[in-house]
Amino acid sequence: MPKTISKHFLWAAYGLIPLLLLSACASAPVTGRKQLLLISEDQAIAASEPAYFEMLKKPAQEGKLDNDPDLKARVQAISGRIIAQAIRIRPETTDWQWSIHVIDDPEIVNAWAMAGGRMALYSGLVQKIHPSDDELAQVLGHEIAHALAKHTAEKMSVALATDLALTVWAVTERRSQLALTGASLAAALAIQLPNSRRAESEADRIGIELAARAGYDPRAAVTLWQKMKKAGGGKMPEFLSTHPAPETRIENLRKLIPEMLPYYEAPGERPVYRFKPEAERLPGLKRSKAQKSDREGDAHEPKK
Repeated sequence: MPKTISKHFLWAAYGLIPLLLLSACASAPVTGRKQLLLISEDQAIAASEPAYFEMLKKPAQEGKLDNDPDLKARVQAISGRIIAQAIRIRPETTDWQWSIHVIDDPEIVNAWAMAGGRMALYSGLVQKIHPSDDELAQVLGHEIAHALAKHTAEKMSVALATDLALTVWAVTERRSQLALTGASLAAALAIQLPNSRRAESEADRIGIELAARAGYDPRAAVTLWQKMKKAGGGKMPEFLSTHPAPETRIENLRKLIPEMLPYYEAPGERPVYRFKPEAERLPGLKRSKAQKSDREGDAHEPKK
């Protein structure tokens, strides 16, 4: 590339990036936090669906998906109450293909959610933490909050913006592709970790409220993370790897309890979202034991 062209390209490209980022600023639902959304939520949902099926393909083929009908029913019952509250906050999410599957892996203490309400929980979280329903609701509320607050689209946008900036830097400075990969990795760690931790704190804040409105004791948020910390021992559980420090998280959640208790103590029936059978199906895969069970969808009494 000629030196004059390189210089003009440098000024044009770097001038364009701030304008692009400014035009992509949005506010997160519920909290109003400023977000970078180069990727729309609809685009993130479209990308998440095939990714979700691909991630569940291996455990399904190995017979490690939804093997425990009782656990699947319990997880769906709790999720259904929390999703109903999420829909009250964002009514348009009633059209999402909300679904949750339990991956049979006793060693993994984790759960996750994608755009559009596609979720999974590992059996190890239940087997190692032994959560009450109130505590499990904090985990599920946290994951549902990620979906509600457009965190998948935000993470995709941060990655895209990082790659865009580094591509400009690599081209103008004539760096090799190998150098770009290394810089991209370093920048992703530098940029995404702080954003990710803000998103985790936001999911805590939204999740504890969703769970309280659904009838789950917000005080369980503190006992849950105390159990998580204890279960980790000298090694942090995967679920906490990009989260705030346990001590900080526990203290922040403890401060929220007085504000959340009125939602929990409010009288009246709590609505329950009914999962759509078509959303639970995994294309090209055999139905699991839990999907075949007539017990799926039965009422599950809260376990205190």
